[in-house]
This record gives sequence, C-alpha cells and structure tokens, in this order.
Amino acid sequence: MPNRKSAEKRLRQNVAIRGRNRATKSAMKTQIRKVHDAVTAGDVPKAEEEFRLAAKKLDQAGAHKIIHPNRAARTKSRLQQLIKKTKSAD
Repeated sequence: MPNRKSAEKRLRQNVAIRGRNRATKSAMKTQIRKVHDAVTAGDVPKAEEEFRLAAKKLDQAGAHKIIHPNRAARTKSRLQQLIKKTKSAD
C-alpha cells in the first residue's frame, strides 16, 4: 500500500485508467472477432459493416496509445485484405 497521499492518488488513477484501457481493448478485440466471423460465414456485406466499426475502435485505441498506432494500421490492413479476398472468391 502507498504511504504518501500522492502515491494513494496515483494508485486510484492507475486503477481507473487500467479499467478504461481493458474495456477499450476488449471492445476492440470483440469487433475484430465479429469481422472474422462474418468473413468465415461468407457474409461480405456484414463483414464490411463490422469492419467499419472495428476500424473506428482500432483508430481510437491507437490514438489513445492503448495499442501502438502502427499495430492498429496493420490490423486494419489485414482485415481489409481478408474481406477483399473473400469478396473475390465469390
């Protein structure tokens, strides 16, 4: 346990920030999973709709440094490639 008032405050802040970061990361991963599920089912329009939401969540996480911005861009690119590949297979 912290001994100083400032350390107690930092602990409270860290707990709150960690909770927000975990929620954002979880929502991001869920949205990515929804894109993968739609692609697996062969539902391209649904995959494209889910991708738009996933891209937004990835960009937000990257902007707030929850994940590295390059990781957000790389993940978006891979999802786009997956959708494009599924679309051309039809």
